[in-house]
Amino acid sequence: MDCDIVLVGLNYRTAAVDVRERFALVHQTDPENWALPLGGAVHEALILSTCNRVELLAMGTGDVRSQMLSAWAKARQASVQDLEPYTYTYHNDDAVRHLFSVASSLDSMVLGEPQILGQLKQAYRKAAASHATGVILNHLLHKAFSVAKRVRTETAVASSAVSISYAAVELAKRIFGTMNEHRAMLIGAGEMAELAATHLVQNGIAEILVSNRTYSKAEELARFYHGRAVPFEHLNSAFRDVDIVITSTGAPEAIIHAKDIRQVLKARRNRPMFFIDIAVPRDVDPDVNGLDNIYLYDIDDLKEVVEENRASRRGEAIKAEGIVEEEMVSFRDWLARLNVQPTIKQLVQIGQDTICDEVERTMRRLGSTDETLKEALECMGQALVKKFLHAPISYLKEGDSAEHSRHILTIQQVFNLDGHCQSRFAQSKHAESQEEDGLQFPAFSCSCTADRAESGEQAKENAGTQEADKASSCSKDKPCTCCQGTQEGLCHA
Repeated sequence: MDCDIVLVGLNYRTAAVDVRERFALVHQTDPENWALPLGGAVHEALILSTCNRVELLAMGTGDVRSQMLSAWAKARQASVQDLEPYTYTYHNDDAVRHLFSVASSLDSMVLGEPQILGQLKQAYRKAAASHATGVILNHLLHKAFSVAKRVRTETAVASSAVSISYAAVELAKRIFGTMNEHRAMLIGAGEMAELAATHLVQNGIAEILVSNRTYSKAEELARFYHGRAVPFEHLNSAFRDVDIVITSTGAPEAIIHAKDIRQVLKARRNRPMFFIDIAVPRDVDPDVNGLDNIYLYDIDDLKEVVEENRASRRGEAIKAEGIVEEEMVSFRDWLARLNVQPTIKQLVQIGQDTICDEVERTMRRLGSTDETLKEALECMGQALVKKFLHAPISYLKEGDSAEHSRHILTIQQVFNLDGHCQSRFAQSKHAESQEEDGLQFPAFSCSCTADRAESGEQAKENAGTQEADKASSCSKDKPCTCCQGTQEGLCHA
């Protein structure tokens, strides 16, 4: 493959939440702030940034990885040396396999969780809006979406799947026991907050409060779950009445600070509070954890709950990985077929050029300007070229990617598509051009020539008369049966 597909990223396995927070690109995926500009080694690009991973996908030539790391570090005002130790890199088949696994939620902290597919689709929409994707990544991303759908349809990996929000509520249950005597506040009104609200209600929470910077969204979510909306600016006063706070906003920096929570604790008479921060970057300042009677958990603290879920789905995950592998090979084959297209176009162009040249030459020889005759000759030329090119084009498409490369080289040499030698085709074109400049056309024999020559020799032996000489050729006086004398001087013994 002339171009490489490269994926560079970090995730919950390679980087702790503070590192993921530091290198998150949540606000660098919009067209106006796009963090991975095209040009140089990078021809197409996509950025995926979630609470558990940041991944950059690119197609290009040359040192694609270095350009990706440089752009990523620059967007976060950091150095490549600070970023690189936490990253992983995949190339070509491995990059495609990893992307399909991510889309199918096989690489998620919570195996089978549905949120990642929606996040990947959103990342693709933003990349397309930034004019950063092209033929390769467009096909690759659509393929990833279809792989995810197939995994969910053909396996039970998503059956009873849990989410990060579910894990958060489970952790709250372990701390507080029953939920029916406690109030919970959700900060943020997105999908994660909605899932958390669902699990809280299912577990019998006494009341749900919802706060969001856009108050109307908080009202909508609170109304659906029979809760109460809280204006964002009144957060601290509302904290006095809640025991559980689950926060999942997209804020670029912390929105809950230790100095504010100290005042809340005094008002609560030091009753304990449980904070779980599933946002990246984090919504709760880590200093809050130093306060008495405050229990702060971030997304990395959910691993125990998550691991229990993963163990129950391991068998289905193996089936899903088989689907991913099969679809990766399918994409590789598509890519290999794409590589032969330039050679096929060259072959077709040679055929079209030859048709045009030969039709024009034949029309000049005939001294005709009849458009009907010209169209008939062109149709015949098209049919001949199509039949002639069928075998080499089929040969180009056969086999795997390694064979495609060999086949391309063979066809290029046979038809001189690389221009390294003067082929017979080129020589014949040169000879024809000389003919057009006034040199004598080469003689050719009509279909009757051999038969007439043979009959002429027999006549000489049997009769020995001058009639045998006449029988050995065709002329204006006695035209042959094949051309009827229409091509004077071209049909002779």
